[in-house]
Amino acid sequence: MANELIRFENVGKTYITGSVTYEALHDVNLSIDEGELVVILGPSGAGKSTLLNLVGGLDGATKGKILFGDEDITTFNDTRLGKFRAVDVGIIFQFYNLVPTLTAIENVSLMRDLGLDIMDPLEALDMVGLAEQKDKFPSQMSGGQQQRVSIARAIAKRPRLLLCDEPTGALDTNTGKEVLKLLRDQSSVHHRTVVMVTHNALFQEIADKVVTVKNGTVENITVNEHPKEPEELIW
Repeated sequence: MANELIRFENVGKTYITGSVTYEALHDVNLSIDEGELVVILGPSGAGKSTLLNLVGGLDGATKGKILFGDEDITTFNDTRLGKFRAVDVGIIFQFYNLVPTLTAIENVSLMRDLGLDIMDPLEALDMVGLAEQKDKFPSQMSGGQQQRVSIARAIAKRPRLLLCDEPTGALDTNTGKEVLKLLRDQSSVHHRTVVMVTHNALFQEIADKVVTVKNGTVENITVNEHPKEPEELIW
């Protein structure tokens, strides 16, 4: 039986700007297991990114509980929350967020410079097929290679949770499939929990669980008994 890693209990998020109140999420109930690949789908403005930020402790809930293991992260103070994000959460962005003046291996090594206990940076690059490109700068690499460096940087600290915000949004089809394969392997081979936000409904075919968000709440949760491999996807 799978171990539950994340549980949302009646979670809501409200933003207040001046006299304007905006309810981004309301009454969200959700369970994510250790090692699952979860795809969050929904139109723009539905609350996908807000949900992702709450999963990773990047933003705080206005109401409800968010359990990570047996701890309620909504009760964490800033110091404990910062440690949680630094140790347990790896983040992969759409536009890579690499430091342009650092080589591939130096970008991965940044995690160590922040005082984190990470795997050998070359080992992390090797896991994404870029060991031979370790001394190249971002400007010398393709978009797909840069995204793979960002994945290596995220997995180097061995996080329990990988958050991916439109990770293939800036990539062509074939390169996008390669990146999805890396993320699928992080789940199925390395047993990390991967939570991915996308507007591309095709990605639900590779997910273990699909969470559909609409109008600020979870409209539907589907468990996929037989996920496809990324290379099987027809874009």
